[in-house]
Amino acid sequence: MSPPTSGPAVAGPSFPGDPVTGELASSAPGPFGPGAEGGRRGQGRLGDRLFGGAALGSGLTVVLLVTLIGVFLVSQALPALARNQANFFTSTEWVVSGDSPRFGIARLLWVTVLSSLMALAIAVPLGMAVALFLTQYAPRWLARPAAGAVDLLAAVPSIVFGLWGLRVLGPLTGGTQDFLRDHLGFIPLFSAGSVSSTTTIFLAGIVLAIMILPIITALSRDVFNQTPTTHKEAALALGATRWEMIRTAVLPFGKPGVISASMLGLGRALGETVAVMMLVSSLPAGSAWSWSLFGGGETFASKIALGAGEFDTPEKTGAYIAAGLVLFVLTFIVNAIARVVIERRKAFTE
Repeated sequence: MSPPTSGPAVAGPSFPGDPVTGELASSAPGPFGPGAEGGRRGQGRLGDRLFGGAALGSGLTVVLLVTLIGVFLVSQALPALARNQANFFTSTEWVVSGDSPRFGIARLLWVTVLSSLMALAIAVPLGMAVALFLTQYAPRWLARPAAGAVDLLAAVPSIVFGLWGLRVLGPLTGGTQDFLRDHLGFIPLFSAGSVSSTTTIFLAGIVLAIMILPIITALSRDVFNQTPTTHKEAALALGATRWEMIRTAVLPFGKPGVISASMLGLGRALGETVAVMMLVSSLPAGSAWSWSLFGGGETFASKIALGAGEFDTPEKTGAYIAAGLVLFVLTFIVNAIARVVIERRKAFTE
């Protein structure tokens, strides 16, 4: 039997394109033309270059501005520091007029750091507690309005906080200050201060804590919300209670964010001006040094603001600019410490 012979080939429709893949090929311009993909790639590369250039330019602009501010402060402060007859870092005097100025930042530094650290000690635990309640315990119908109410505190002007602290909170804390003086007066931090009124560093620390509370709460709330659900569910599946789940899953994940929030709040407290001017009694020249929370004084920011009327000569202005330079460096140190802590935490978790 002869093998079967194939019949005549039937010519099918002819389409331009790849005979294997069947993809169409067109030489005409348009969305399916040979230059379409290259055009989109070129546009994408151009967009990437533009975005990268804009981001680089923005970063360099910020660095340049900070550098120029630092250069300005140093150039204006050096002539005044060269004429200073007292130790700038250890002296408590502040006499910037005359041919022999004597000024130092010891008291300013102490009041600034003490009030800010007190505010941080109050605001961080309270802010974390509020953030944990809003993210882990509160029902949705309560969490959203409560979070909005806390965030609204950030919109309150400083002068309103100052007036409220002076008129309302000050009289309420008078008894607390007397109690601490009577029972813990043997500790220098709680000894009798140099002012008899309630407008003390203690009051300023409480008001500053309320002022930085929205920053710490909002950032902590955001980072706690980003905790992976699988981490929380795994802890609960292993039999952990809700608090144990928070302690083992939520808090370790949110620790870098809480540190960042705390440093931002500390920066706000260090630079606060108007509220501190209203809440802390100024001390007369020659007042004795005191470590107490119940004393008066001035911060860097309030000192510069109160002394603005003395900016009539370059020498006087330079003394205040030198104080501003110290505050400028202090904020850099705070941010650098926060960055080191966060980077170490990331390296540890990785």
